[in-house]
Amino acid sequence: MKSVIGCCYDQFSYGIEVGSDFTYIKFWIKDADEVVINLSYNDDDKIFTQLELEEKEKNIWIKKMPGNLHGIYYWLEIERDGEIVKTIDPWVKAVGTNSERGIIVNLDKTDPADWNKDKRISINSPVDAVIYELHVKDFSIHPESGIENKGKYLGFTETGTVNSEGFKTGLDHLKELGVTHIQLMPIFDFATVDDNDIEDYNWGYDPLYYNVPEGSYATNSSDFSRIKELKKLIQALHKNNIGVIMDVVYNHTYYTEKSAFNKIAPGYFYRWHDEDELANGSGVGNEVATEKDKVQEFIVESVLYWAREYHLDGFRFDLMGLIDKETMLKIRKGLYEIDPNILVYGEPWYALPPQLSEEEMILKGDQKGKGIGVFNDNFRNAIKGENDLRTQGFIGSFNNLGGAIERGIVGEISYNEEIKGFALAPEETINYVSCHDNHTLWDKIQGVFPAVDEKERIVLDRFAQAIIMTSQGVPFFLGGEEFLRTKFGDNNSYNAGNKINALKWNRKTKYKDTFNYYKGLITLRKKHPAFRLDSAKEIRRYLKFLNTPPGIIAFKLGPYAGGDSWKHIIVIYNSWWDWANVKLGAKKSWNIVVDDRHAGMESFNTFKADEVDVPPHSAMVLYTDD
Repeated sequence: MKSVIGCCYDQFSYGIEVGSDFTYIKFWIKDADEVVINLSYNDDDKIFTQLELEEKEKNIWIKKMPGNLHGIYYWLEIERDGEIVKTIDPWVKAVGTNSERGIIVNLDKTDPADWNKDKRISINSPVDAVIYELHVKDFSIHPESGIENKGKYLGFTETGTVNSEGFKTGLDHLKELGVTHIQLMPIFDFATVDDNDIEDYNWGYDPLYYNVPEGSYATNSSDFSRIKELKKLIQALHKNNIGVIMDVVYNHTYYTEKSAFNKIAPGYFYRWHDEDELANGSGVGNEVATEKDKVQEFIVESVLYWAREYHLDGFRFDLMGLIDKETMLKIRKGLYEIDPNILVYGEPWYALPPQLSEEEMILKGDQKGKGIGVFNDNFRNAIKGENDLRTQGFIGSFNNLGGAIERGIVGEISYNEEIKGFALAPEETINYVSCHDNHTLWDKIQGVFPAVDEKERIVLDRFAQAIIMTSQGVPFFLGGEEFLRTKFGDNNSYNAGNKINALKWNRKTKYKDTFNYYKGLITLRKKHPAFRLDSAKEIRRYLKFLNTPPGIIAFKLGPYAGGDSWKHIIVIYNSWWDWANVKLGAKKSWNIVVDDRHAGMESFNTFKADEVDVPPHSAMVLYTDD
């Protein structure tokens, strides 16, 4: 039976199950003397009945009631040693406004029309994905979005939206751009955002209730709208062959003492240095003890619930280094059994050293052969420089980073004696130069190169993304970078508000050529398997580096790499601030499809020679069928 709040026995160990003529409650609550559930018809304190739960066995509290209580609001009162705490259980699946009350829900009744026909998108390999990171509110809140449901889940379902100059926005923009997946920044319940204040803002790394969609993105935060509308978002994207990845934050909670975890089991869900000091690997006050039985059970079941109930296509794990390896492997196994296409990847690091040994963590290199990808910050830093406004990286001619660039190009596999990365297969590396953290790529480039004119800065931006899109692995970029997204220099905009964070859709008009460049790179990658070889063996077989001067990297793909329609492809990266002459190895008829101004499938220059001149700080892609 799927109809549950918090409990469906093929999904959850605890919670509230709704049957056709009964409602069954089962909670794990540690060391309680008494547990009472209060029921209300509204999102307020007016109780129409109060029921005592029975401790069936140690710490297991149950109650079976006649009747279907779908739509009834509730909260718990837990008594320990004469003190009473009020809370909602952590397994809750629906809540009212600002999460003051839980709601008992029959999830079948939250399904949009034809939800049973909704299917995840299908890809042959994770390397076929092109991932685009988005915040729900950022996507549509700008006045130029042309979207009616601004800042809401439903904004993703609208079609025919344009900015004031007639350029496509919203869902139509995503289709036009060609990305295969969007990664939504956290969409489960936030602790710090007022559901009814459209200007209230947070990225969402402040988790409150893990199995409930965030209410501020719904048209009505007091009822089941948040569930129904998130499903409609996913359904709309799936109909357009775009997958949805959920950014999940199981490594910490926003509250500690006041969290639902701590109220049902004081101290249990967290790691401690001693009885008075919490461990703080997250850097924000606590770290969740994922290795403990009930904690691990909760996290695994929660992820699988989201996958099943919301048909999600993947999960991105925040600070994955804080989650023990056993838990991550159970998640990977469970998701694979639901659908082998579901993507799993995360940040292979932590904020501060956690209370886990390195043997218990998945850091870079520990993911080998486990079906889990990791963000490749080595490649990111080599391409654009560190997360500051000083270091230039390879795109700015800081070219003693060639080794890191080459490792990124081959998907971090063990390519030869000199080029050895952290991955067994290219699907294990998530390649990126920008995400929600730190400066946008455009702000970084503007900060590092203030004396360079805008035209040249645009070339640097394109160069960075061209490296990502022509390298082996899984490409990822921050939404809005395709029209040079700016946050006005804010490098940590987690609560900076809509004005700073919104995708500024008027920039698509101003920077339409850069949008077309990004679109062309994505099209090239999707149409040509040479750029997304799915095994280390294929990469070693088909990818060969050319001899080049310092500051220039070139490689050949072919013949017919990975079944590609082009016989030989050459990719060249010129990091210098001047033109570079590169030897191609043989005099053949070459077709150029990418340079500093153009990107795509169509040749815009054909010539016969054994060398080519490459524009400053840019990428070039050529092919030949000779």
